[in-house]
Parts: sequence; structure tokens; C-alpha cells
Amino acid sequence: MGANPSPEHLAGLVKSLCRTDGEWEWVEYKRNNGNPEEIGEYISALANGAALNGRPHAYLFWGVEDGAGELVGTAFDPGTAKKGNEPLENWLHRLLDPHVHFAFHAVEAEGKRIVFARIDAAASRPVQFRGEAYVRVGQVKKRLKDAPELERALWRAFDRTAFESKVALPGATAETVLRLLDHPVYFDLLEIPPPANRDGILETLARDGLIREDDAGDWDILNLGALLLARNLDSFPALKRKAVRIVRYSGSGRIETLRERTVEKGYAAGFEEAIGYIDALLPGREEIGPALRRTVSAYPPLAVRELVANMLVHRDFSISGAGPMVEIFADRVEISNPGKSLIETDRFVDAPPRSRNEAMASLMRRFGICEERGSGIDKVIFEVELAQLPAPLFETTSGSTRSVLFARKGFRNMNRRERIRAVYLHACLQHVTGKKMTNATLRRRFGIPGGNAAIASNLLNQALAAGRIVVEDPTAGYRSRAYLPFWAAPDASPVAEFI
Repeated sequence: MGANPSPEHLAGLVKSLCRTDGEWEWVEYKRNNGNPEEIGEYISALANGAALNGRPHAYLFWGVEDGAGELVGTAFDPGTAKKGNEPLENWLHRLLDPHVHFAFHAVEAEGKRIVFARIDAAASRPVQFRGEAYVRVGQVKKRLKDAPELERALWRAFDRTAFESKVALPGATAETVLRLLDHPVYFDLLEIPPPANRDGILETLARDGLIREDDAGDWDILNLGALLLARNLDSFPALKRKAVRIVRYSGSGRIETLRERTVEKGYAAGFEEAIGYIDALLPGREEIGPALRRTVSAYPPLAVRELVANMLVHRDFSISGAGPMVEIFADRVEISNPGKSLIETDRFVDAPPRSRNEAMASLMRRFGICEERGSGIDKVIFEVELAQLPAPLFETTSGSTRSVLFARKGFRNMNRRERIRAVYLHACLQHVTGKKMTNATLRRRFGIPGGNAAIASNLLNQALAAGRIVVEDPTAGYRSRAYLPFWAAPDASPVAEFI
């Protein structure tokens, strides 16, 4: 729930969860039991029980009759309770592993003082107290290791729970949801009219998994909603380090920073702002037309846009302390996201799209921000070739995936590795568009004059020797030979091109 939940919200939770049939694996009732050891064990058991049952939170109540759900009131005061000389809440946090968020609340309900702890569900592994994990079996608390089937089910639940569906801000009122999320952008991007009233807007956001109604009738803002539509990611403490960062350096190294900006909005709400800022920082080049001079970006705008969209959709949110980054140098643009790619970087062009964040990818495609069929990289390579730029580089390094666009460089200034990469990506692009790479298409790719076929032949030989391409039909004469990327013809063999 929000940092300062209203009394009405707290009373709503008590009314919703304190019922005669109300003790589940994620809800427990007590009268006045303030035993610190028992409380720690129950926090572990309830957090794990919530994860098993697909609940975002668990609850431990005081002042409620065990088994009956009757409100009887309590004298337990967690604010003054201690374990030894240490405040109870600090002591509990210190002995719970991994850290799980919980908070105590007190409320008047039916004239009785009720206290409860709202506990986040276990997220990536079982919550332990004093090194031991607990779980509820029916109404009985026991050690998780004594319930092996539940332990296996709990680990399966962790695998099923996507980051997008976890809670970024619990217990928000309808007004808070509409204040923190840029819902007009949502409807604008989908090109649909917004509902006429507040409830209709909330229901629509909930259908897309951006928010979820909670146990008290308020709303949990989910990670998907916050990451895409936040007016300011700083409003969600666990997500503010995941904002897009854009840096412009002087020269080719990271020694001197010229400009830096963090896009505080969510990825969808702030996408056009981020692209506009990147475009403003990119170096330009002057083109002279029949009558006018004009300055155009040194990099194809569509290529930059596609790579930034890919960076956002495919990042690994389990990696903390790092976010997506665009770094602009004098001779290149590096676009990186935390996490190793699920697809080999050699196969970005042809492999079917895969994403860790399926819900985000789906919605970003519906927004028109990223490609529906995973053809964004094809467009990047096409735009790079059209602009006669060096081939882009895709690589995984230091736990992140990086795409690099290079500034204009003459053919003679490219090194052997750059030339082979360009030949390989040209073969990939030709293949996925139903065409074939030939000596002639390669000459056009590099802007080699038609009379210099031997230069293209030498490039083909280098790529063949490196195993990046194969001859489609080795029996064909050299003038009619076509070439494929290595993965397109597994039975073909490298054959030298005639020079």
C-alpha cells in the first residue's frame, strides 16, 4: 500500500480478510501473541504461502479470533515491542533472508483495535527466518524442508512469476493511480478513445496488466504499468535505477562527458522524448542539394529508434543497479541493456523474437514502438547499408547486451574484421528478404565500382575462410555464384571465390 495508507483503506483490508473462512496459507489470525520468534517464523511462512498461491501480499493479524475471524481487539503494539534492547521490526528485518518488505499497521474496526503486518510475497527464493524457511500447510506452520512437494511447487512458482506482474506500488487509490501513470499516453499510443469515466480508465489499465485491484478495493500499480507509463520513475523507488540514461562524450572515450540526461518517464511515456534527445545529441553531416544545404544525422534515425526499442524490451530486470544506456561518441553510438541476450548475437537477423518480458514486448508492439515480428534488426541493417556505413556490431559483454552503430568510414579505412562482419550481415539481410548475396550485390553494399569485381571476390574469400558465409551451389560457375550466411545451408562447404 502507499506510504501513508488511509484509515479507510486499512479498515477495508480488515473487513475483506477477517472472515470465518479467512485463514488461508497467506493469512494468519492472532489475539495478542507478540512472541518475536513466532512472528519471524510466520512472516517467512506467510510470504512463501503468498508466492505459492499467486498472491502479491500476505497478512498477519492481531486482535482477530483464530479460526473464527471475529474481531476481538488486541493490546499488541509493534511500535514499542522489542527483542532484547532492539526494536522488534529492526530485529525481524535483520534475521529475514532474503529481505522481504513488511509493515505494521493499526486500525479501528467495529470499535476494536486491530493490528496487522502486510508482507510482500517471496519473490525469487524462499524467505527464511534465522536460516530456516517456513510454510503453511492448511492452518499449520511447518518447516519448508519437511514439505518437499510444497518446496518444489514454490520454486516452480518463482519461475512462473514474471517481473512485469510484480507490484511496484501497493494499495494506491484511484486518484494516485491516475496521478502517477500517464494514462492519456496509453490511449494515444493505442489510438483508441479513453473511457468516459475514471472507473472505465482503471478497468482498461487492469485488463492490460498495468494495475490490479487489491484486497481492500484499492489498486496495486504493477511493474509493467510503472515501467511503461510512469510520469516519473522516481515515484517507484525500486524502479528509478531502471530509467533510460543518455550520455554524450567528447571524442572516442569516456574520459570527458559533454551532456548527460536520465529520462524520468516510463519507457512508453518517455520514448519520443528519449529519441528526440538522442537525435539532438547525434553528430550531423552536411548534404548539398541542387539548391539548398541541409544537415542530416550521421546515423539513420530509424536504425537508432529500432535499437533503442529493442534495448528496452529485452533488458533483464533481475539485474539491479543498472539500467538501459545510450552512449554517444565521436565515432559511434553504443546502445546497451543489462542481461545476456536470449538469442545468439550472430542470429539477431533471422531468429524468431524471444523476450524475457513478454507482456512488455506485447504492449510495446501494440503501441507501435517495437516490431511485431522481430524484424527490427533487419531494418537496422538495411538502413545502415543504405547509408553506406560500417556494419553494426552486436555483442554480449560484462553481463550486458550491446549494439553499436559506427560513423561513416571509407572502405579503405575498414579493418578486416569490420569488412567480414559487413559481408556476413549483408548475406543475412539478403537471405531473410528472399534474395541472394552475389559479387554484384556486395559491390553495391560497399560502393565498389563495377570494374573492381576482384575486390568483392577478395572480401567473399575472407568471409568464406572465416566460416561466416557459404557458397549456395559449389558447382555453379564463379560468375553466377550466390552466397548464404553459414546458418542457412548447414551442408554447404566454403569454396574459394575466383579472383
